[in-house]
Amino acid sequence: MSQDIVADALNRIMNAKRASKTELVLEHHSQFLISILAISKLRGYIKNYHVNGRKLEVETGDKLNACRAIKPRYAARADEIMKYVRRYLPSRDMGVVIVSTSKGLMTHHTALEKNIGGSIVAYFY
Repeated sequence: MSQDIVADALNRIMNAKRASKTELVLEHHSQFLISILAISKLRGYIKNYHVNGRKLEVETGDKLNACRAIKPRYAARADEIMKYVRRYLPSRDMGVVIVSTSKGLMTHHTALEKNIGGSIVAYFY
């Protein structure tokens, strides 16, 4: 286990997906990870998640093909976000890149609409 809770959690989600499992339990979690899962739930990549004491139970969705944390977390201005979208997503209309901005976590679509830059955190497709 590394120091990056988000990267570990997204790797475990992908390992469960490759093993054809739909549910997994994460022992380590943070509010930052829960916010990322909330965005992915809104987009349909995660069916459900809930905190049960110190454990986080996650149920993956059928729409999920890949998810990964982006390391290092690149700082991007609003006009540079599309460069990272092209780098990490297989198609323009497929998937989301999650950006941590001064206004909170949001998808790259919302960041482009609001003309806000930030740190590139993860992607789902």
